[in-house]
Amino acid sequence: MGLPSRVESESKAGAEKAGQSVAGSSNQSASAGKVQVLTASDFRKKIMDYESHPDEWVFAGSRPAIIDFYTTWCGPCKMMAPMVESLAGKYAGKIDFYKVDIDQEPELASVFGIRSIPTFLFIPMKGNPTIQMGAMQKEDFEEIIGKMMGK
Repeated sequence: MGLPSRVESESKAGAEKAGQSVAGSSNQSASAGKVQVLTASDFRKKIMDYESHPDEWVFAGSRPAIIDFYTTWCGPCKMMAPMVESLAGKYAGKIDFYKVDIDQEPELASVFGIRSIPTFLFIPMKGNPTIQMGAMQKEDFEEIIGKMMGK
């Protein structure tokens, strides 16, 4: 599949702040402000149908999204979870937050070439998503969010 080449790596040092907001419907999900679990089937419906579009990124969402690829046994993943939950509340109605347990969804891990956890996929409304591997400070995470929202 051509998807991993469509995902750009995000450098912490190169992340720029942007304070623009993105308009979007805030009533799309009853769990706005919460991190929602994604299965491969949900991913194809809510994010992108990689089976229908194997060589290009075609985002199906109505607002930007962040996906946390994790496992239940990963220490750094457990450390990041409360911060991700907090940011989901802060950006409720502006950004959709999801999580994918790669032990339960190996297909998604394979499609995106996930080799290290936690890995975060930042999906803007337009353009290709960026990927960031490893635990981050909240400030670094928000810098990437700002860049994503400013695209």
